Amino acid sequence: MKTIFQTLKITLLGIICFSGVYTMIVYGAAQIMPNRGKGNQITANGKTYYTNIAQAFTKEEYFWPRPSAVDYNAAGSAGSNKGPSNADYLAQVQTRIDSFLIKNPGIEKKDIPAEMVTASGSGLDPHISPQAAKVQVKRVAKARNLSEAIVQKTVDEHTEKPLLGPAVINVLELNLALDK
Repeated sequence: MKTIFQTLKITLLGIICFSGVYTMIVYGAAQIMPNRGKGNQITANGKTYYTNIAQAFTKEEYFWPRPSAVDYNAAGSAGSNKGPSNADYLAQVQTRIDSFLIKNPGIEKKDIPAEMVTASGSGLDPHISPQAAKVQVKRVAKARNLSEAIVQKTVDEHTEKPLLGPAVINVLELNLALDK
């Protein structure tokens, strides 16, 4: 009987700590962050976007983000859980490679960054590397009737160089800048 009461006390303490106290700490921390924990929002063309969540861009005149295992649905953030030896996964990656090569003539398979044919762990990564943008410059410039130099300059202007980690480009912000 003594063990049951000790177990119930520990369970109750765990519920209070992890369902109440921890939740309030995280909520409080979010309130002192920019946008009060509501994500990074921008408004363009009368529409509100979240810059910290990938958007689906498929038209030729836009830079494409990483593929998404959850079809860019923030409510279902997840990876595919398929390993590199899974036949279905390998077929899906090969389809992405083939499609990328068709839409981006002049690019060789070896030049396609892995991030352009594999989904991120969350399926919602809004960033691509400068290399992933570079292999798309020609297609985007042609579709927009712009010089590659102008498109590359816009890419360079939107390349973020964090204090730690590799340089990245927010695909949404880059595409909105090109729309201007």
